[in-house]
Amino acid sequence: MITFQNVTKHFGSDPVLNGVNFTIQPKEMVVLNGASGAGKSTIVSLLIGAETPNDGDVIVDNVVVNDMNVSDLQMYRRKVGVAYQDYKLLPRKTVFENVAFAMEVCEEPIDRIHVEVPMILQRVGLLKFKDHFPHQLSGGERQRLGIARALVHNPKLLIADEPTGNLDADNVRIIVDILRGLNKEGATILLTTHDPLVHQMIQTRTLHLADGKISE
Repeated sequence: MITFQNVTKHFGSDPVLNGVNFTIQPKEMVVLNGASGAGKSTIVSLLIGAETPNDGDVIVDNVVVNDMNVSDLQMYRRKVGVAYQDYKLLPRKTVFENVAFAMEVCEEPIDRIHVEVPMILQRVGLLKFKDHFPHQLSGGERQRLGIARALVHNPKLLIADEPTGNLDADNVRIIVDILRGLNKEGATILLTTHDPLVHQMIQTRTLHLADGKISE
């Protein structure tokens, strides 16, 4: 599903990733951990084509992401769900509208949107908040809304970038349970974190990023 082959990434003269190699199999759930600033978000940016490596290749589903043109990248990103630590929610849209908007920009039919969005909100336990605005939600609820938006195209790959940052233990458990459920349904999950509580809750393969290198 995912392969990094000798990936090096510099920002200016500073190497963030230095010859990184790892593979994640289809339907696998993997934790990528490391201290803040270690380069976890850089790996996410490379996976979605927001950054390109200075050397090496990022391969997803046997396609080299860093070789894609703009049109191919747009289509590829519709197949990859990303839930960000800072949520990236639209503050003037309701919970329902936040999820619907992610489908509208891809020109999904209105009738499908009105069927699919409630189902997605139900999966993350937010259907009863469908008419609320983001500022009316707790941090854990906003993170669940971010995951809901990432699910609109039923992605085979879901990347959760520090989804438990600043959440209490109860909300961390809810987020972890949602991700586990999606993995059991067949999604490949990459969860980045520096939260030791997540490691206590998830007994799964872990990649550790430090000094620009990956170890297991």
